[in-house]
Amino acid sequence: MRKTALLILIAIISIASICALVSYMRMDGFSFAWALNFLLMLCVSVFNGALKSQLTSPYYNEGEWERRGKIYEHLGVNFFRKLLVWIGWEKLRKKSNPIEKNTKALMHLHYQTKRSELDHVIILLIVLGFNVFVAFKFGVLKSLWLLVLNVLLNLYPIFLQRYNRPRIARAINLSQRRQ
Repeated sequence: MRKTALLILIAIISIASICALVSYMRMDGFSFAWALNFLLMLCVSVFNGALKSQLTSPYYNEGEWERRGKIYEHLGVNFFRKLLVWIGWEKLRKKSNPIEKNTKALMHLHYQTKRSELDHVIILLIVLGFNVFVAFKFGVLKSLWLLVLNVLLNLYPIFLQRYNRPRIARAINLSQRRQ
């Protein structure tokens, strides 16, 4: 009961925050697209953190069509990884969440890739809704910032999680065999 009330409260605060953002910022510019993405990152992360789901859906398993990440490599995930290193995101992430060399830490990292992917999928869909609305109301050109930032801040991170998770799973298997 308490968890449900907390989740409802987080959802209400999130919706109110998005409504405030919509009412105080023009929806057809870069600043709105940037603020919306980061507000949603905060809201969705808090909501999913409170939800504490085990994320056991088969959706998170590597599909046959993914072929060990080759599709993601063709879509530029390696360039995106280099971009994250170049802007300092990887250094910041590793500083706040250092990766230890044990099975438990690898399993936690594996779970974090699922959670991060879920966060980005939810945000991607919400921003896509805003993108369509802005395209119809203000024109396609005015909605380009939403589209570009949605691809960079949500779609490519999803690709990256789906690319990394099978590699982490193989490292977990190797680590468990050694024990």
